[in-house]
Formats: sequence, structure tokens, C-alpha cells
Amino acid sequence: MSNIVAIVGRPNVGKSTLFNRLTETRKAIVDDMSGVTRDRHYGKAEWLGREFIVIDTGGYVANSEDVFETAIREQVMIAIEEASVIIFMVDVTTGVTDLEDDVANILRRSKKPVFVVANKVDNTKLVHESAVFYSFGLGEVYNLSSMTGSGTGELLDDIIAKFEPDAEDTTSDLPKFAIVGRPNVGKSSIINAFLGHDRNIVTPIAGTTRDSIHIHYKQFGHEFMLIDTAGLRKKTKVKENIEFYSVMRTIKALEEADVCILMVDATAGIESQDINIFHLAEKNRKGIVLLINKWDLIAKDHKTMKQFEEAIKQKIAPFTDVPIVFTSVTEKQRIFKAIEVAQEVYTNKTKKIPTSKLNDVMLEVIEHYPPPSTKGKHIKIKYITQLPGSAPTFAFFCNLPQYIKEPYKRYLENKLRENFDFTGVPVTIYFRQK
Repeated sequence: MSNIVAIVGRPNVGKSTLFNRLTETRKAIVDDMSGVTRDRHYGKAEWLGREFIVIDTGGYVANSEDVFETAIREQVMIAIEEASVIIFMVDVTTGVTDLEDDVANILRRSKKPVFVVANKVDNTKLVHESAVFYSFGLGEVYNLSSMTGSGTGELLDDIIAKFEPDAEDTTSDLPKFAIVGRPNVGKSSIINAFLGHDRNIVTPIAGTTRDSIHIHYKQFGHEFMLIDTAGLRKKTKVKENIEFYSVMRTIKALEEADVCILMVDATAGIESQDINIFHLAEKNRKGIVLLINKWDLIAKDHKTMKQFEEAIKQKIAPFTDVPIVFTSVTEKQRIFKAIEVAQEVYTNKTKKIPTSKLNDVMLEVIEHYPPPSTKGKHIKIKYITQLPGSAPTFAFFCNLPQYIKEPYKRYLENKLRENFDFTGVPVTIYFRQK
């Protein structure tokens, strides 16, 4: 199971700045105005060889001031339930607020590791000011400047010490398929359709699915593990934030899966959260199948499907070699096609190309269109091999790897896909010195 670090706290204490620093991105919007983080941001981070997911919970703030407190309490409750470690961020320049006292009370009762981080400690005078946060009774206070990065190393050292040891998954050698997507796109309904009976509670209310479960599927000549974020459950009495919950669940399911079946609501089209999930699966080198549900509700002519596919491929570019299956769970249209396609993608993900065949095909491709020379230097690719790993990875050995540009790398990837069929699977290419 993936280690998840959730950053919680009042708006404008610097959560997004720390998120950007840990994930080495500029993904979260950073602004002096409180509550600018609207979407749930999540990304991968790595420290001393340990990878983990960071979630910037944001302010969870709607337009009115009076929902601040409820929203922040909700996100803290969900973080307690879902995250491996919680960073409770406070602002040394404002001291302790009543809301933070309330949050500290909730965190004290949780069984999760909590790290109190006093942010904006930009000089030695402010180090003494942070002592006030010991009043939370949550243990050590870490002084940090998320703007400059000072203090981050010590914090991360102690955070990864709290992670559970990485364990190899020995539960099954079977392929693992995860059904992922935004709330209320029909994930539970398709599980029921696959199994032929109501395994999950299905209601028209978005977000009735809660708990990630594994289902052993063995029917019609197919056998695999189905990972579904299913099972109605409500541990906390707060009104849960559905989007945040679904993101946490999706990350956990995605980390375990070999192939992600990403369900999209045809009536809404592919939205930003779908694209986020897609790119997270791609970054994690998972196989991907796009399943367009509720296709029966779309008014169609002979061009509609083609136009819909093209619109999706524009949004998910540059990785567009992904199978798209149009389905209607309620009408039982093409639902088993999704299983067949996921199985094909799994085969593509795990296939190994013999080195001799790889060189026969790809050296001829390279001979027809060699890498463009740079600064008068001619690049010669002499040998190709597939590297061991959980997804297709290839090493091209050449005399001047540093001069090969991105367009040529994409050309080689396209030729690999043309000749060996890696539909639905991210392909990684390295150039190495021969």
C-alpha cells in the first residue's frame, strides 16, 4: 500500500509552497490570498530512496467565510483516516488560533503520526516564537521555511522513519485491474455487471463507495484481481469531502494495480480530475484503458464516436496510444469488452522482446532515419536492449547520448509501438554511452 503524507492546516500557512518543494513542481497555486487552493493537488515525492504521495489539502474553502472551520475539520478527519503521516502546518508569525487548538484536539486522539511544522521561520528570532506550538501536546515542533527549504531535510528524515517497510505483494501473481474515476461515473455498477450480481451498494448519490476491496474474478476464461474502491462505510460523523476522499482511494488503488480502467462519464466528457488520474497512472507506468460509460445517453450519428475519441486524445496528449471502449453499464453494452481490452493491455505491459528481434527491427528503422547530427557530430546507435522492469523500458546504446533530442526519442517510441504493439502502456527510453 502506498505511503501518503497529507498536509493539513488553516488556509495561507504555506501548505502549497511545501507541497511544491516536496514534489519539485509548481503544480499547487501559491498566493498571499487565503484559500486559493481549490482543487486537490497530489504528487509523488522521494527522500532517501523512499517514494511517497504528498497531498496538499488546500483550504477547502467555498465562497463564504463561514465554511472555513467546517471544511478544515472535514479534511483533517479524512486525512486521519486515509494518510500514513499527517503534517500539521502552522504559521509562526500568527501564533496559535482557536481553530488550530480544535484541530490539535482531533489529531491528539488519532493514532496516526502527526508532525507539527511551524512555517515561515525565516530567522533565528522566530525560532523562539515557535515554542508556543508545544502547547498542542503533539510532541516536537519542526521549524521550517517552506519558501527557502530550510528545515525540510530533518522533517523528511523523521517522516520516512514512520513509514511501514516496503513489502513485496505476495497476495497473488494474477493481473490486478483497478476501476478508477470520479465519483458517480458507474464504477460500482460495472463491478456488479462483471460479477453478474449486486456486489456493491449502488445509489445515484455521488460518493457512496468508500472502501478499497479486492475481488477475485474467474469467469469466461479470464482470471484476475479486481481492485474496486467499494463498500459503503462511514467511520467519522463529519460530512466527508467526496472529492478528496475519492482522490485518496484512487491513489491507493492505482499504486497496487497493473492496469487502470479509467471510467469517464460520456455526458460530462473528460474533465480535469480524469486527466489528473490519467497522468498519475502514466507517471506510475501503469497500463491504462479508457472506459466511456453512459454512451447510451449521447445523441449519435456515424461521426460521434470518432469525434469523441479525437477530443479525448487531444486532452491526454502526448500519450495517446490508449484503447478507448464505449459502454453503457445500464444497457449492458460492451461491458466485457473492457475486460478483454484490459487483459490485452496487461499482456502488452509484461511482454519481453527478444534482443535479436529488437535489434533486427529497430536498427533498420534507425538506418532509414538516423538521429540528426548536432554541432557537426554524427550520432550512431549501435545496439538496443529491453531492460528488466514492470513496464516496457529500452536502452539504446550510442556514441553521443547527450545529443539526442526529444523529437527523435518520440520517433523511436512510435516505431517501437508500430512494430511491437504497446497499446495502453507507457514506454520508457534511455540513451546510454556505448
